[in-house]
Amino acid sequence: MAASYIEIPTLLKVGKGTMKNLGNYLQISNFKNVVIYFGNGLIDLFGNDIIKSLKEEDINILEYMELDTVRIDDIIRLAFGIDSNAQVIIGIGGGKVIDAAKYAAYLRKLPFISIPTSSSSDGFSSASASLIVNGRRTSVPARMAYGIVVDTNILKSAPEKFIYSGIGDMVSKITALYDWEFESQLGYSEKNDFAVMIAKKAVNSFVRTPFETIQDDLFLKELVDSLAMSGIANEIAGGSTPTSGSEHLISHALDKMLEKPQLHGIQVGIATYLMSKVQNHRYARIHAIFEKTGFWNYVSTLELNREDYERAIDMAPSIKPHRHTYLHEEKYRELAKQILREDEVLKKIF
Repeated sequence: MAASYIEIPTLLKVGKGTMKNLGNYLQISNFKNVVIYFGNGLIDLFGNDIIKSLKEEDINILEYMELDTVRIDDIIRLAFGIDSNAQVIIGIGGGKVIDAAKYAAYLRKLPFISIPTSSSSDGFSSASASLIVNGRRTSVPARMAYGIVVDTNILKSAPEKFIYSGIGDMVSKITALYDWEFESQLGYSEKNDFAVMIAKKAVNSFVRTPFETIQDDLFLKELVDSLAMSGIANEIAGGSTPTSGSEHLISHALDKMLEKPQLHGIQVGIATYLMSKVQNHRYARIHAIFEKTGFWNYVSTLELNREDYERAIDMAPSIKPHRHTYLHEEKYRELAKQILREDEVLKKIF
């Protein structure tokens, strides 16, 4: 049997003030000519510090600009307009600019450095990008990050809803792994035990982290580290199966249905608790972390509609017809809708 090879980030820096050391990290990696894409409004916030850090290390900034599109046609034009001397592409901001930058890097076969300014999902560490293709959100192959740089001071400055979103996305690995076990037992897919181990270690490490508030440095570092490990689990598996199951299908369905969906990790978190009840697996642990972090308190302010989630449950199997999660079986869809109506925790948020 042939050995398998996977890509993992060469550079991982998570902690206070890492953004100001970017020039040093690039210098150590022998990158001299860089292209930087910022999320909306971020040049004013971080641009000067980053440009100063790079100039101090004699790094040439070939181009820097704010980017606010995830239309695949726009990214293709952007990618092939990049200076041929560019050695690395850096994306700084939220999910949109990270996805755009990593896809541009993929097209140009260049290393990509991911600098998320919020902890809202594991997208900053994954080798796929969510782009608009023919008017629809579509997951496309992209570049696994050469480097991940996360400044916990900047994560703290983002609205707390982004931390709650990251919590929801991280905890979802519990139900996603159970779905993968379920479909592999039924012969619909082959489970990769190493990917399972990495994803399981990531989520268990996170849910056992002691904290006073979600702004604690240790808590934020553990959240980011665990989200990064999730990206590695996907790379090992060759897809998102270790980290995305029935709970993600509900969120994707809501994205298609609703004019203004909630943040990805918020929807996923709610669906994770729901599916843990369907699976009868670790729901007490999930409820406890959502209770202690304030996730449930935040979610209860959102004026959510139970009927939307019922419709999303019914739509879920059509999102990924090649999968076979719990929601691909009618009896579990009916059970999910019953729990949605009757569970005392869910009654408080709908």
